[in-house]
Formats: sequence, structure tokens, C-alpha cells
Amino acid sequence: MLERLEELLIQSDMGVETAMRVSANLAEGRFGRKMSVNEIKTALAQEITRIMEPVAKPLPLYAARPQVVLVVGVNGAGKTTTIGKLASQFREAGKSVMIAAGDTFRAAAVEQLQVWGTRAGVPVMTAPEGSDPASLAYDALARAKAEGIDLLMIDTAGRLQNRADLMEELAKILRVLRKLDPEAPHNTLLVLDATTGQNALNQVDIFRKLADVTGLVMTKLDGTARGGVLVALADRFGLPIHAIGVGEQIDDLQAFDPEEFAAALIGTDLQA
Repeated sequence: MLERLEELLIQSDMGVETAMRVSANLAEGRFGRKMSVNEIKTALAQEITRIMEPVAKPLPLYAARPQVVLVVGVNGAGKTTTIGKLASQFREAGKSVMIAAGDTFRAAAVEQLQVWGTRAGVPVMTAPEGSDPASLAYDALARAKAEGIDLLMIDTAGRLQNRADLMEELAKILRVLRKLDPEAPHNTLLVLDATTGQNALNQVDIFRKLADVTGLVMTKLDGTARGGVLVALADRFGLPIHAIGVGEQIDDLQAFDPEEFAAALIGTDLQA
């Protein structure tokens, strides 16, 4: 039964190490007892909830004005939509928000941000295509300071195939931001796509080295994603999971709920 359980957990994108640890924890004190499928599911959901509870934390808000949130992640992970949705949520909570379209090499990314900015009722600062993202970040922070903006969200490029360039670009953005505010950025959010499965672990590894990641947002948890990789991420890195994306609408970014997540993961993947 345990082997079957491990197999199912691995299939849910949890990865071998985490799956083995979860099933071993589950077995502890239960060996030699006959358990029904429902009892196993309940115990498993409780074990996953226990792992996930310490990392379920909303994006912390600071007294600093503007609070600078740097958003990183590979292209296609859903950075732009996440920024739009977060901007909308903070604006509804009474915060003034500004967005800087720092992925200056992709016109489509800038256009998409402008669309989300309009939807959220938030100004979007842009620069001509191909211009220096660091100088845009600097100008955006200077303007946000001058206008007394509460929250500045900065989009960044996610071209991992030329990692050295990206590392230099992010390092430069950090340097220029700190000229204006030694504490900036106050948060560095890494946006991950749930459908990439175990590859998400490598991305966390890489982006923690490129930029000091303070928290995660997992997108595309609707549909095909099995989501077990979130358990592996919590188990291995312990980074806060601030929100999960479950659709394309502006309000489809939800606070991460460990209990709900565990129930969904076990209910869908471990059919009797």
C-alpha cells in the first residue's frame, strides 16, 4: 500500500524525495493496522496540510512608501497577469499602486501589462523597446516616491537561456533601486507555472541565486497541473507561498489555503 501511495504522490509532481518522506511520516505509528482508503486519504491530507501551513503567508506589507516589489520568473510563467491581479487587489484594499514594465525587450509583455494596468486602474510606466530596464526601474521608483505611491511593482525579463545576461540585468536593477532606497526591493516575488512540475524546483534554485527571492506565487493551478510540486517546494525551500493563480480573470489570484490545497490534491489524485 505504501509503495502504491508513493507512486501516486510522485505522479502528482511531488518528486521522489518528498513523496517518500510524506509516505514514511504517514506510516509512522500506523504499521500493522488496516486502514480504509478514506482513512488513508484523510491522514495524507493532514500530513500535506502540516507541511504546507508554515509557508502559507500573504505578501507582507511594510510601512515603507513606496514598498518596492520586484517580480521575477521565466517568460510564460504568468508574471504579467500576476502583477495585474496583485495590483488590482491592493488597489481595492485602498493602496495606491504603480507598475513598471521592466521587461523592455518584449513589446508583447509591455502591452499586456498596459492592458492589465487599465483593468486594475493603475498607472504603468514604460520605456522604449530595448531600453535599459534598470534606468526604467530607477525612474519608476523616483516617480513613485515623488507621488507618494504605496506600492511599486516592477516586472523583469525571464530569459533563462542566457543566464549571465539576466543575472547582470537583475543585479543592475537592484543596484540602481538601492541608490534611491537602500532597503529596496522589499519583496522579490518568484512566479512559477504549476504545469512545469519538477522543473519549478530548478527555477527556484536559479532565481534564488539571481535575485534574493522572498516568496512564491504559483500560477495555472487550474486545469492539468497536479500541484504536488508545491509540497516539494515547501519541503525543500520553505519559502512563503503568497498566492495561487486559478484562472485568467482579474480576481483569480487567491490566498494559498493549505487545507483546501491538500484536499484538492488528495481528492483528485488518489482515487480509490
